[in-house]
Amino acid sequence: MRRYRWPVYLAAMATIVAACGGTPAPTTTEGPPETQPPATSSTTTRAPSPEFEGAVLDAGGCDYGGKIAKIEAVDEFTVVFDLCSPDPAFLAKIAFGVFGIQPAEHLEATGGAPITNPIGTGPYKLVEWVQGDSVVYERFDDYYGEKPAHKTAVLRWATEGAQRLLELQTGNVDGITFPSTDDYPVIEQDPNLVLVNKPEPNILYVGMTNTFEPFDDVRVRKAIALAIDRQRIVDTFYPPGSEVASHFTPCSVKFGCEGEPWYDYDPEQAKALLAEAGYPDGFATKIGYRDVFRGYLPEPGAVAQDIAAQLEENLGLDITIEVIESGEFIQTTTQGKYDGLYLLGWTGDYPHITNFLDFHFNADNPQFGKNDPSYYEPLAEASKQVDPDPALYAQANNAIKEFVPMVPIVHSVTAFAYRAEVDGAYAPPWGQVQFHLMDNGKDTFVFMQGNEPISLYCADESDGESLRACAQVVEALYDYDQNGEVVPQLATECTANDDLTQWTCKLRQGVKFHDGSDFDANDVVVSFTAGLDASSPLHVGNSGAFDYYSYLWDKLIRAEG
Repeated sequence: MRRYRWPVYLAAMATIVAACGGTPAPTTTEGPPETQPPATSSTTTRAPSPEFEGAVLDAGGCDYGGKIAKIEAVDEFTVVFDLCSPDPAFLAKIAFGVFGIQPAEHLEATGGAPITNPIGTGPYKLVEWVQGDSVVYERFDDYYGEKPAHKTAVLRWATEGAQRLLELQTGNVDGITFPSTDDYPVIEQDPNLVLVNKPEPNILYVGMTNTFEPFDDVRVRKAIALAIDRQRIVDTFYPPGSEVASHFTPCSVKFGCEGEPWYDYDPEQAKALLAEAGYPDGFATKIGYRDVFRGYLPEPGAVAQDIAAQLEENLGLDITIEVIESGEFIQTTTQGKYDGLYLLGWTGDYPHITNFLDFHFNADNPQFGKNDPSYYEPLAEASKQVDPDPALYAQANNAIKEFVPMVPIVHSVTAFAYRAEVDGAYAPPWGQVQFHLMDNGKDTFVFMQGNEPISLYCADESDGESLRACAQVVEALYDYDQNGEVVPQLATECTANDDLTQWTCKLRQGVKFHDGSDFDANDVVVSFTAGLDASSPLHVGNSGAFDYYSYLWDKLIRAEG
């Protein structure tokens, strides 16, 4: 039951923003995994409320530079997205868990920061986050879809691959992420364990920010690219089948490998370039990483040491290795505030090339420093095309190679591991593993990942550990099934007009949030408003960056600057 009328609520929020010196959002209205839930649940209907007044997010036009013009709840179970340009990846984007839906009232009650207490519609509701130890969930008996066989699910973490494997071998956990490469044979030879290949598109890269010296000189950046023997890294630290990255995007992603391949290893040319840039004897710098095992980086410390040793030998660099806490590392590097080299990577969030290239190399991403129009302009043009021109992606990839904002290293083969008795064990290529689709035959299912979540409000997070924790509780309009296909979730369908500039989403009826309230179209609009509208009093989050909202929809609405 709603406890207020939407125009009144939005007007009150706008008044608060104005009082704080912000730009108020418009307050009036006028007039787009896992298993798809059973068909019977989608036919549950209830009479429309005669008092329903739809929420609206209106950007006031498209001059602000973003992709979203308006999102409107036109009735209780219909949301219309008006876009500023065509978006062929719209369904794949809204299936990404960052765009999960929470009750409008809960977002308001938490001041836009449900960091430790999310409320969703998923198969589990949160019991507690015991920080430093675990996240505990319990089965949501009113879930509209396939309910968990177990009553309780627990998410734990350990940074060391050996520790995760030990917990699995002893039966303390039922599944783990990303075992160490050296442990693959151990798992495969143990009749009590199974190794499940995870066909995820990913990339490990060496990042640097060109607003810091000496990385402001493209000759220095190119020298570093030429001085790293990437094949040696793949052969030494990665599972068989892993590939040296010819492009930033894996070739398994359509248009990913258009254009020229990356530079070959050439330490002599690298040293000559560095001398030409004014550093014949090298320079002092650092290389940072977070001690978190990911599919793209199963041995972070060892890889960092090897790259540092190569750069010291080939270029004379004096490198200090820094291990940085995960949350601090992500925020510092992705905001372009780290003044050295760093190891970071990317696992595909949705099946479209824009997830790799547009996220990292758009005009407004601060991560690599000053971006160059030679690559972000063709990317922007391609993202608007219903049938993208491959030549635009070739142009962008060639420009990225010339500008060298980072050095792509490897596309890694990855896997999860499970106890043999777990029925339905899987590792999805896109999205997050869903615990409720697996059955260990016990009342409690325990899964272990590489690190603790940064927060449980994933609208404002970008690390996989947080996203996996959130995905058990909060759902989006669409989802990815176990094969990575985009399927309806809280929406029954989203259909587009002919030029893909308007998407009408019909919502699933009869869905309950974990607090007992009913899911409707206003929850969708307000959840998107919290992430997209920088002037909203609900745009708070954890860091306040809302990276995915900014990058995947081109720009935040009413953002300063």
